[in-house]
Amino acid sequence: MKSSGLWLAAFGLLAASGSVANADVSDKLVKIGILNDQSSLYADASGPGSVVAAKMAVEDMGSIDGVRVDVISADHQNKADIGAQIARGWYENDQVDVIVDYGNSAVALAVQALTKEFKKASLATAVGSRRITGDSCSPYSIHWTYDSYGLASTAAKAVTEGGGDKWYFITVDYALGHALEQDAADIVKQNGGEVVGASRHPLGTTDFASLLYQAQGAGANVLGLANNGGDAINTIKQAREFRLPEQGMQIAGLFLNFSDIAPIGLEQAQGILIAQAFYWDQDDESRAFAERFEKIHGAKPTMTQAGVYSAVLHYLKSVKATGSDDAAIVIPDMKAKPVDDFFGKGGRIREDGRTMFDMSLFRIKSPDESKYPDDYLELIKTIPGEEVYFPIERSECDFIKK
Repeated sequence: MKSSGLWLAAFGLLAASGSVANADVSDKLVKIGILNDQSSLYADASGPGSVVAAKMAVEDMGSIDGVRVDVISADHQNKADIGAQIARGWYENDQVDVIVDYGNSAVALAVQALTKEFKKASLATAVGSRRITGDSCSPYSIHWTYDSYGLASTAAKAVTEGGGDKWYFITVDYALGHALEQDAADIVKQNGGEVVGASRHPLGTTDFASLLYQAQGAGANVLGLANNGGDAINTIKQAREFRLPEQGMQIAGLFLNFSDIAPIGLEQAQGILIAQAFYWDQDDESRAFAERFEKIHGAKPTMTQAGVYSAVLHYLKSVKATGSDDAAIVIPDMKAKPVDDFFGKGGRIREDGRTMFDMSLFRIKSPDESKYPDDYLELIKTIPGEEVYFPIERSECDFIKK
C-alpha cells in the first residue's frame, strides 16, 4: 500500500539523517525474552514450548557477524501487573531487545505501552486482542500468528453459514474474551445470524453448569466459546455431559488450540470446527519442523509455538540485515520484507504491525478417523490472510493515521 511505503521511507530518512540511533548491535548481544504462562492454563499452548521454538530459530539463523543471541524466559502468572513489572525490568535493566509471545492479551497490552516508553521491540505471537494493532498500537510492535478477528472471521462465519444462526457466548472475562466475543458477534450478525445471549466467567473457572443452563434457556443452537486453554476444555467437557450437541446445540470453539484437543479427547471434541494458523501435519515442511520440535519438547508444536519460531527468525534476519538491535531500525525492516517460511508462506506485515498470513478452517476428527498419533484435524478450507483480518481502512491505530 502507498501509505506503508511512505511510512517506511520516513523511517529510512530519519535513519540517514541520524535521528534514529546508529545501526549497531549494542554490546554485541541480542537478548530475546519469552514472556508467557509457564505453569498454568496456557502453558501447553505456548509456555516452555515457546522457549524451545525461539531457541530453534536462533540455531537456524546461524551466525550474525559475531553477535551472541540469548533467549531468557519468565512466567507472568496471567497477571498484567506482574507481566508489566517483568517487562519493565527486562527493558530497563537487563538489556532485553525484544519480548515475544505473552499468551495473555491483558499482559500484552500492558507491555505494549512500555514499548513506546523504552522504544523496544515486541512480537505478540500468542495474543487474541486486535487492540494490539488497533487503538493500543505501537510502531515497535508486531502482532504475529492470529488475532480475535482472524479467528472469528474464519470459524464463526463458517458455522453461521452452515445454519448455526442463534449464538450464545461463554466468554472469559478479560481482554481476549471480550475481543473474541465482540468480533464473532459482529461476524455472526453480518452473515444473518443473531446473538441470543452471553455470559462471562473468571479465568480458571471449573464449573460451567449455570452458564450452560442459561445457553439452553436462551434457545441457542450454537454455543460460542470465547475462551481457550483449560477454560475451553472444561466448557466442552461439561457441554458434552449435558448432551447439548444431541439436543441440537453446536459447539463453536473459536479459540481452541491443538494442545487443547488431547485433554478433551476426540470422542468429545469430534466435529467441532476450529481456526488454526498452523497445523503440524499440514505439509512436509510443517511435519519436518514438528519432528525436530517434538524430539526436544516431547509434544507436537501448536500454532502459537510455531508462530514464535517464525517471528523470532524473521526478527533475527532483520537484525542481521540492518546490523542493529534498535527497534526503530529493525521493526521497519521486518515490515519491508516478505515473510517466507513454513509458517507464513508468502506473508507480509502491514504498516500497523498486523501479519497477513493465511488462516485455515479445520474439523476435529472422530476417534475412528484418526489413523496415527496426533492425527486430529481435517482441513476444510484455507482462507487468504488478506480476507481474514480486520480491514486497515477501519483501523484505530494512531501512528499510521498520522
